[in-house]
Amino acid sequence: MRRNFLILTVLITLLGFAYPAQPVSHAAFKRTLRVMSYNIHVGVGMDKKLDLKRIADVINREHADVVGLQEVDRGVKRTQQIDEIVELAKLTRMEYAFAYNLDYQGGHYGVAVLSRFPIMAIDHRSYGNTREKERRGLIRVELNVNNRIVHFVTTHLDYQYEDGRVYETRQLLQALDGVKGPLIVVGDFNEVPGAEAHRMMIEKFRDAWTESRAAGEGLSYPADKPAKRIDYIFYRIDDPVRATQAWTINTLASDHLPVVADLEVRF
Repeated sequence: MRRNFLILTVLITLLGFAYPAQPVSHAAFKRTLRVMSYNIHVGVGMDKKLDLKRIADVINREHADVVGLQEVDRGVKRTQQIDEIVELAKLTRMEYAFAYNLDYQGGHYGVAVLSRFPIMAIDHRSYGNTREKERRGLIRVELNVNNRIVHFVTTHLDYQYEDGRVYETRQLLQALDGVKGPLIVVGDFNEVPGAEAHRMMIEKFRDAWTESRAAGEGLSYPADKPAKRIDYIFYRIDDPVRATQAWTINTLASDHLPVVADLEVRF
């Protein structure tokens, strides 16, 4: 018995050297997200007609994974008291989150997110403002992307005063300080490249349009004769994210053109 035990021990040792245990794989997981920022002008196109289906058609044609929307109405008289984000979620078959920044005509007006990924948590922050009467804010959602968390933010800044945009951008950056995990920020910043609010953003975030070396200038407003680049997709500098391409979509469904980028995210 002792002799057999010794033989078995030798065999196990030899097999251990011949077939060493395989290390656990820590290969990075990679996923490309198609991200859109779209100021939908409460669903009213350049023809002055309210048509949410046109907005949904743009999103569906581009196969967007996650969309940051600005100028969204819920139950507002001017837009027939339609719950716009619920209607768009139905038309696109996406999950949604909404944050109202202003009570208006019996309803709410604000920013929203559409997502093909489960929305796990929602954070809404209202900005203090300087002179502009319209209250602004941000919405941040946590998305479950193949069991990894991706943070997605959309916002809409002051359109009248540069100092207002700077003040709001400072609040935006403070609200996002300390957020862990990939962080994407989109929105209508009402600010052209090189202005102060944009410079503040690119100190901590990369601009998907420039990083992807997209063709053209990315002009997004007004939709019929684009003259300004004021709609952006950003991702945090230190995150494992890379913009592979970016483009605008020629459509008159709103007074803004939507901006789209493919972002490669590693986990």
